[in-house]
Amino acid sequence: MKKLTKITLAAVGLAVVIQIVPYGRDHYNPAVVNEPRWDSPRTKALFERACADCHSNRTRWPAYANIAPVSWLVTHDVNEGREHFNVSLWGVKEKNEGKKAAKELKEGEMPPAIYTLMHPKARLSDVERKALIEGLQKTFGE
Repeated sequence: MKKLTKITLAAVGLAVVIQIVPYGRDHYNPAVVNEPRWDSPRTKALFERACADCHSNRTRWPAYANIAPVSWLVTHDVNEGREHFNVSLWGVKEKNEGKKAAKELKEGEMPPAIYTLMHPKARLSDVERKALIEGLQKTFGE
């Protein structure tokens, strides 16, 4: 029992100490500079529901994104998503991989399973997924 108590105290202490690490707590949404011309309001709405938290400057930061080490993962994923494909910097950013969006959605690479697990509203039905793929292809090309 004494060993279990020490292990528990050490784990709690570590959990408290890692909260000091500043990375992952600076949740900001830069200004929206420009957005693409969406082919339809439905495409835009589906994109906002399933993709925009990581691929726009309109991220909704959940409460758990303030608690390390989860905050580190969330911040990393948002930064990575914005780096590759950010609709809030459309036509401004040199590298913006919009043409890959439909392909990755079609192949099941996006949205990531861990994201849809934590964000049930981002789960798309087969009909919605098909509509979003078609809308992304029309909006960004193939």
